Amino acid sequence: MMEEVKEEVPSLSVHGHSVKVAEVLQDGDGLTFLIVSQKLSGTGEYHVDRIYEDFEWLQQHLFAQEDVPGIQGVIFPPLPVKAQMNATAKAARQLGFLGLGNLQPYCAALETFLHQVAAHNLLTKNKALEIFLTSSEPPGRQRAKKNIFNRLSQAVEEMRKEGHKDVDEFFQTKREINHSLTGGTRNAVEKFLDVVVTEQKIAVACGHFAAALHLCVESSDDPDKAAFSKICVKLSDIFESMKESMTNVAENDVTTLGLGLDLESRYQEAEKEMLFRRTCKLVELETARKNAEKAKPVKKAALEEVKTATETKFDCICQVAKQEIEHFEGARVQMLQQALVKWCEKQLHTAREIADQYDQHLQAFRGM
Repeated sequence: MMEEVKEEVPSLSVHGHSVKVAEVLQDGDGLTFLIVSQKLSGTGEYHVDRIYEDFEWLQQHLFAQEDVPGIQGVIFPPLPVKAQMNATAKAARQLGFLGLGNLQPYCAALETFLHQVAAHNLLTKNKALEIFLTSSEPPGRQRAKKNIFNRLSQAVEEMRKEGHKDVDEFFQTKREINHSLTGGTRNAVEKFLDVVVTEQKIAVACGHFAAALHLCVESSDDPDKAAFSKICVKLSDIFESMKESMTNVAENDVTTLGLGLDLESRYQEAEKEMLFRRTCKLVELETARKNAEKAKPVKKAALEEVKTATETKFDCICQVAKQEIEHFEGARVQMLQQALVKWCEKQLHTAREIADQYDQHLQAFRGM
């Protein structure tokens, strides 16, 4: 049945892997993103302007595919929260690595979101994705509607379902692992973010000290004062180099492991939401079975029909969810591995550049 749905829906007219958030423009407190993608026909590119609300529009349409069997078992690619210019401390904390002032990591996160959607065997078939990537008209400037599984439990009754014991040991184990990983990943993000913020503060301090050393420079015929001024100038150059190198180290942290941990954390939350949706459907199924068992003869047939329909939906969700978890676990390892390798490569390259600069400064000092 699921295979029939896949065949009926048309594919994208662009290469999903070619999608890029090529540029971001700021207009007051608003941001506009230029999305570029290559046509499958090979005859050119699509260039479209999108604001954050357009991304929300796309996400809502992906959530709302209730006619697709098992859709609630999908681990939906997580969309970053909205970036804000002059954000409050709370908003900046929500953004984490994506809210450190430089918009390039945020663009990279949005680009990854689009890549993940375009690469998904179910989500890529949604017409909303085609419209988002190719239409010159803005698709989602209207307010996006809330969907029932857009967020985790929003009512006390649903909070009760989250701790419901699972009948399937596989999913109960995955829920426990996810609970542990979600907290651990969030903690890793916060700790590594503290490291990056500290590196940025050190870079700023080095810049201030480099500027302050120039205050000690003065023109004088006194040989000692002239020598002291030379030393101050040279020390200022050194601290300026330290500022640049520490800035590079912080940027490397953000664009490699920082983005990797951020995506990992958001995906863990997305898996948590999927597992919760399945649990809600499990509770619904158990209720339908109880109602069918206790039903009076006059209502027996109708409630049996409800039970059968619920069982079919639940089985589809479980089937999709198992495939999603298997794929997600493999992709997660590869994703973090790539982030770690890039982090090591960039920091090693930066360390070599720093060593060369310091060697030049040392030789200059010896020649004074």
